[in-house]
Amino acid sequence: MKWRRGAKVSLGDKVHFSLQDKIRDGKLYVEQGVIAGCAGGGFENICAAADILKGKYIGADEFTLNIYPASTPIYMELMKNGCAATLLETGAVLKTAFCGPCFGAGDTPANNAFSIRHSTRNFPNREGSKLQNGQIASVALMDARSIAATAANKGYLTSATELVDGDVGTYAYHFDQNIYKNRVFDSKGVPDESVEIKFGPNIKDWPEMNELPDNLMLRVVSEIHDPVTTTDELIPSGETSSYRSNPLGLAEFTLSRRDPEYVGRAKDMRAVQEDLKAGKNLYEDRPGLKNAMDAVKAVYPDAETSIGFGSTIFAVKPGDGSAREQAASCQKVLGGWANIANEYATKRYRSNLMNWGMLPFLIKEGELPFKNLDYIYIPGIKKAIEEKTDVIKSYVVQAGKLKEFDLTVGDMTDEERKIILAGCLINYNRI
Repeated sequence: MKWRRGAKVSLGDKVHFSLQDKIRDGKLYVEQGVIAGCAGGGFENICAAADILKGKYIGADEFTLNIYPASTPIYMELMKNGCAATLLETGAVLKTAFCGPCFGAGDTPANNAFSIRHSTRNFPNREGSKLQNGQIASVALMDARSIAATAANKGYLTSATELVDGDVGTYAYHFDQNIYKNRVFDSKGVPDESVEIKFGPNIKDWPEMNELPDNLMLRVVSEIHDPVTTTDELIPSGETSSYRSNPLGLAEFTLSRRDPEYVGRAKDMRAVQEDLKAGKNLYEDRPGLKNAMDAVKAVYPDAETSIGFGSTIFAVKPGDGSAREQAASCQKVLGGWANIANEYATKRYRSNLMNWGMLPFLIKEGELPFKNLDYIYIPGIKKAIEEKTDVIKSYVVQAGKLKEFDLTVGDMTDEERKIILAGCLINYNRI
């Protein structure tokens, strides 16, 4: 069977994987249902689930149903219109608004369990910790209505089309701003500088980020040719959750599951930028960088004027999966200035790159003039962004020579360009 061959490729001989033990009396049994997060926990989804389950119960066997509204105002409206009570009466558990199920910090499936979920897309290790000690769980993506139908059928996999007979109603959503008004401080644009923000030992401020220089010298520090690279591969979930308020601490996990050498290489280029700012000798103990800059200066004698140093990665199609902005911010705080890709998996990830002052470069499929650890010089990058240049001339340094190739940045709004020029959205909002 196809799924068994796929499991063999992914897991090897580490664990035995089969769904055949889920078949009971010719039906597929599920141990867990989850409706959660920004994908599944929407108002309409949960109201529909309540209508499907009204007057039924989920049973007292292994099957559980956990529901996370996408926001506290949604939770409040579900209480007002009675859907929350309907769901709780069935045996389902209604939990607070939380992203946990999407990144493995809530309702991680039990070993050998089969979980059906309407949440952000599932990828390896998304639903909990890394594979170890022979543990494995199965996760399938499913619409909230079919999850509710399965729950109404006490855990036996059921399509909503088999159960729903037109009784799913339409509910009006009323946003109640008092939830935020009564709790969130609003300075009305006038900050109270006498109030000190309290930071715990693992809560750190963002490091200073530089505005876009006239010219860029980048080093390729990771080269990924997988058809798609997910945000979970760019910055893993699970074990990293305790570092979410520590930008530099979290960044140490960047690409850890995909390219363990990335962090060290990126930090080496960040150190070059730091030495430039401190007025130190950039080329002492850096012969590779010196040779690359000598090749650049042979063509561009003024290359060191208003230059920035940093790193970039190449990935065929990065950014699929959840919306985590840390997939971009972690690269930025490690000294990243850009991604180079054939295309971006989601508009959201591309936007996150720009919000962190990183250039979302595009290169045509099949045209890859550079390789991992090569240096790339991009003259006049600031001017190109300001003037909306379509094709940006760039150079890879190889064997002491410059080889020209083209990059583009795709469509950008005027505001996105200003954010890139400022160095990141934080800098842009300070202007």
